[in-house]
Amino acid sequence: MFHLDEYIGLPVSHKASFRKYLQERFIEKVGSLKAVYLINGEANPEQECQRLEKLISQSPVDIALVGIGENGHLAFNDPPADFETSKAYLIVKLDEQCRKQQVNEGWFGSIEEVPMHAISMSVKQIMLSKHIVCTVPGIRKAKAVKNTLERPVWNYYPASILQNHPDCYLFLDNGSASLLKER
Repeated sequence: MFHLDEYIGLPVSHKASFRKYLQERFIEKVGSLKAVYLINGEANPEQECQRLEKLISQSPVDIALVGIGENGHLAFNDPPADFETSKAYLIVKLDEQCRKQQVNEGWFGSIEEVPMHAISMSVKQIMLSKHIVCTVPGIRKAKAVKNTLERPVWNYYPASILQNHPDCYLFLDNGSASLLKER
């Protein structure tokens, strides 16, 4: 299992740590996995990206479990996302809309508390997965879903790249699907 993204500098004990989230809500519940590679946001970011790149290059990804952010990001690849990099993991700057989403979801008390940077699996690496399952709940993400499905593929709508994957499943609820022409 490879981790998609993590804030840089956020301790694993923080409630917004994705390492903590995955550990408590997935890893502990599924039992033993062959291998788990979590992003250490407290490590040197460049070295952490290199470590993960080496590991993922040896283990093709069968299935990616992803979501879409309110700004249309895929993992933490905020617009304009880099569709071309061959790197598996990137150091990314989080845009204001992404950071506000984290506050609105209750992970942080204010936008000033949200880290400015994260390590994220790249769009190209996600697209190398044999299968992609994308779940997008909530009306707050309706515009991002519309842009993902009804606009041309463009790095200002990062999740729109999913249109190009041969085996991608998108699961929406009534709220996230509310702006689509066809439902």
